[in-house]
Amino acid sequence: MTFTRAIQGLFLLLSASMAHAQSDPVTTAKRAVQMLDAASIQLNAAERASDRVAALTQTVRAYEEGLAAVREGLRRIAIRERAITLVFEAKEDRLSRLLGVLQTIGRSPAPLLMMHPSGPIGTARSGMILSDVTPALQKEALELRSQLQEITVIRALQESAAAQVVEALENAQTARTALAKSVADRTDLPGRIASNPAQMAELVASASTLQDFADKLAELGVAQTANLADFEAAKGNLPMPAIGTVIQSYNEPDEQGLKRPGLTLAVSAQALVTAPWPATVRYAGPLLDQGSVVILEPGKDVLLLFAGLGTPLVKEGQIVSQGDGLAIMGGNTPDGDAFLISATKGSGGNREESLYIELRQGNAPTNPAEWFVADEG
Repeated sequence: MTFTRAIQGLFLLLSASMAHAQSDPVTTAKRAVQMLDAASIQLNAAERASDRVAALTQTVRAYEEGLAAVREGLRRIAIRERAITLVFEAKEDRLSRLLGVLQTIGRSPAPLLMMHPSGPIGTARSGMILSDVTPALQKEALELRSQLQEITVIRALQESAAAQVVEALENAQTARTALAKSVADRTDLPGRIASNPAQMAELVASASTLQDFADKLAELGVAQTANLADFEAAKGNLPMPAIGTVIQSYNEPDEQGLKRPGLTLAVSAQALVTAPWPATVRYAGPLLDQGSVVILEPGKDVLLLFAGLGTPLVKEGQIVSQGDGLAIMGGNTPDGDAFLISATKGSGGNREESLYIELRQGNAPTNPAEWFVADEG
């Protein structure tokens, strides 16, 4: 290969049509978009499901998982795009000077290109140098083309995700609204145990804190005798009730130095909170300044408390299965632009609600982190 052909090849490689390149961030983003497609299919199927509450619960969670995956995918490809851009910026001056020289040489007649002022020996040496330089140029050109291909794929994915995110946010909210309505209209409520509304109202009125309320609730006795061995065996394997990130650990002081005997999760507005284990609902409703509260009894002398909720989907005395919807968080879902901006910046801007989780055994709090599978979101 002559040096002139190497120059031409370099420009051809850099200007060639960009084929799809596969990299880990790109693959992650593509899979996330596929998850949103699958959630859309689930939403359509939920309209015809015999148990619409269960179907819509699964649909809402599918959308939330898909949107969380898209957020992570967009974050990763934004990082990758920036890394490639920095490489280009670092090489810009050197490459522009090199290509300028090569263009000048490329316009020279081929016989003159190989001539050297010192004579035949110099000409032979220059030929040997050029034969070494040509493969290096070709290798660098291939690397640049690969990176340009990635940029092209990344930008196409960003545009595709932007369109799908808007639709997914709307569909997710449609599914949440349909779920709340289906729960309200439900006549075939799962098994319930007897409850005493007047006694519960008195208990709520007399409570001074969430923990005080839990203590008094425990004093009322056991609502159901669940298989304690089963619940004990679930330790370390309980799924998180919502997609989110732990922002305050068990007994960890917050910015004001206050400690709470539970976990606080940052979750998205309108996020669905689900039951991590089969249980009886001991309480569901507003409490003090805790927003709505749902308290489950998954086993004998065990209470699971969820506070900071928006709209409860269960009632006192109801028996729930693992994965059943307990409540929908409050707040307003972001629009597509806000979602995309926070995702590409890698911020948690979409997670503006706080979900508090407390686990009590024998009427004393214990670290919930020892029971739940850590959420990487």
